[in-house]
Amino acid sequence: MHHSDSPAFMADYPLKAHNTFGFDVRARFACRIEHEAQLLAAVRDPRVAGLPRLVLGGGSNVVLTGDFDGLVVLIALRGRRVVREDENAWYVEAGGGESWHEFVAWTLAHGMPGLENLALIPGTVGAAPIQNIGAYGLEMGERFASLRAVELATGEVVELDAQACGFGYRDSFFKREGRDRFVITSVTFRLPKAWQPRAGYADLARALAADGHGGDAAPSAQAVFDAVVAVRRAKLPDPLELGNAGSFFKNPVVDAAQFEALKRMEPEVVSYPQADGRVKLAAGWLIDRCGWKGRAMGAAAVHERQALVLVNRGGASGADILALAKAVQRDVFERFGVELEAEPVCL
Repeated sequence: MHHSDSPAFMADYPLKAHNTFGFDVRARFACRIEHEAQLLAAVRDPRVAGLPRLVLGGGSNVVLTGDFDGLVVLIALRGRRVVREDENAWYVEAGGGESWHEFVAWTLAHGMPGLENLALIPGTVGAAPIQNIGAYGLEMGERFASLRAVELATGEVVELDAQACGFGYRDSFFKREGRDRFVITSVTFRLPKAWQPRAGYADLARALAADGHGGDAAPSAQAVFDAVVAVRRAKLPDPLELGNAGSFFKNPVVDAAQFEALKRMEPEVVSYPQADGRVKLAAGWLIDRCGWKGRAMGAAAVHERQALVLVNRGGASGADILALAKAVQRDVFERFGVELEAEPVCL
């Protein structure tokens, strides 16, 4: 075995820089993984046998409510390459530790559009399939070819296609049966050569028009990318300035009958009809209607520009954020009869 592949376990390791909420918590042990072989060695190492495991990429979708009494696996697997291409598509692979946004920018810079609607989503490439990240009319699953993952219990390397990953709305096999069982080490995307812009979202269309891309000419992939970045920056706080984990709640999906009843009560309700006849509601709108936008409980607050985002104004704990989330959920349920589900993983 290569000498650098034996894992270096760092004891009592601070995680403040490894979670975007900026919670000041520690791990009993942490190890940084730069090669798949290091991961295999780390999960089999007797020094950490039987300890709970937590895998962190960018830490942008996790609420750490206290110190972690186990092994934190910090994913730093890098690399981006075109694996192959045919007449219809490029197949592009990226390491699980690559920044998602930088990877999207890299594909565009190399003339391979298709991921531009997902620009500026925080986190890593390896985390993207776990909740099938999506934004502005595109889900990652539509551009997904396959991934490599290591099963933590056995150290077995598996390759999974889209069907095996079971993608749904902010959902996948890795959130259900596969939860906490795998580390995604690399992901391969299929970027079709017959590219067409997806710019139907109102916010996006406005940003493009403001940038001179209205009218008949279809915007370029770069123009869509720039518009997505502009819209996200205007609405979402930078985690380096204000700790957050992006959207804290999923947009709830209700059946047609419940939606009709809700619409009679709240004619302005923001909604998106789904293919299966159900209706997706805008969680941010529901929260805003309950008067929570910009409100705080201690150092935990609902962001003033985007009610979906909970922020750490400095010194909040994970417990403070969860208490705020519960208060928001309670008010939304009491007023609308709709249960909001948290998007980040709460530990």
